[in-house]
Amino acid sequence: MVLNQHSKINNQKSMKIALGVTGGIAAYKAAEIVRLLQDHGIRVQVVMTRAAQEFVRPLTFAALSGEKVITGMFSSGEEHAPNIDSAIEHIAVAQSIDALVVAPATADVLAHFAQGIASDFLTTLYLATTAPVVVAPAMNVNMWNHAATQANLQILRQRGVKIVEPGAGYLACGMTGPGRLAENEAIVAAVMEALGASQDLSGETLLITAGPTREKIDPVRYLTNRSSGRMGYALAEAALRRGARVLLVSGPTSLTPPGAAEVTRVESTEEMRDAVLKLLPQATVVIKTAAVSDYRPKAAAGQKIKRKGPMTLDLEATPDILKELSLKKGTQIVVGFAAETENVLENARQKLVSKNLDAIVVNDVSREGVGFDSDRNAVTIISREEVVEVPETTKWEVAQRVLDQVIRLRQHRKSPVKA
Repeated sequence: MVLNQHSKINNQKSMKIALGVTGGIAAYKAAEIVRLLQDHGIRVQVVMTRAAQEFVRPLTFAALSGEKVITGMFSSGEEHAPNIDSAIEHIAVAQSIDALVVAPATADVLAHFAQGIASDFLTTLYLATTAPVVVAPAMNVNMWNHAATQANLQILRQRGVKIVEPGAGYLACGMTGPGRLAENEAIVAAVMEALGASQDLSGETLLITAGPTREKIDPVRYLTNRSSGRMGYALAEAALRRGARVLLVSGPTSLTPPGAAEVTRVESTEEMRDAVLKLLPQATVVIKTAAVSDYRPKAAAGQKIKRKGPMTLDLEATPDILKELSLKKGTQIVVGFAAETENVLENARQKLVSKNLDAIVVNDVSREGVGFDSDRNAVTIISREEVVEVPETTKWEVAQRVLDQVIRLRQHRKSPVKA
């Protein structure tokens, strides 16, 4: 079986959305939407209308998002001599985002969108972007029911804008009926759908190991390998996007972990083993991408070893974390990774059986341009039911294919056994 399809989700790791916040009492709820989107590994840049700033200060969103909050077409103080960069910023933002989300969306902004009126940064951004658009209206019940509002909503639907219908209940104006901002979770779910990010891992807790380990020789030297950690970090990011909770055990790497991942940093194989076994009871899926050192010095020197000519290191095997997991796992799905240079598939199948894995992902690291020290990879995913070839592609895409296999393994377990 050869799989060469493109993932539905954008191949770029750092997905970014613009969150438009308009002037309504529900504006404060947008702060929680920022956090929930960040939990899915998504960068959020907030765009506030002038009226929205009467309800929530821009500093609140700047602190939460870590991004510049856009409050107008031109930077402050530049009205008389606008900077060219600020004057066309809406174009730059429009080209950089994967989706435009407006929550809450007032009747006024819906009308501007529907009629193509570009009177501020947000409405101009709407016209300038080709990214998916999601709006979550919130307003008085009579405003919501008004024929003009409903006509504007119909226009937007016909143009492909996703409308997250408001809820019904007691409104801030004292009236009762539809018009309340939809629940934050419903808004985020609509955003993820617009991004093409399936939430098929919702409810799962993935324990992922990444990077190399280091085995100390003396205070300044150690044994290690060429693993960058990119594959494990890509898996962590992808799993978060697909709704999972992620426990990331990382060896030494220069990479920045996804913000919503729960990270445990380790250095040696022994430290990684202890961390994995401690976290194992919380996990429903374990994916071991870390390139663990197979050997370590029997005794590390307390002082720097001076150069005196040839030297022999007395090595011993490190703990086999993957094999130990197979003995301790309960209902968890366990996926291993193997880097091979010869007899690639034969060696992988032996590990699949000997270490009691549900699946193993193997790549030929003797190939140039893939595997270690690269953003690209080409792997074979082997389970007891099938063999999936993933031709050379980005590690992000490989991560998606591995997670697809996890879903299939989960479904296989849930399927009734035929007599």
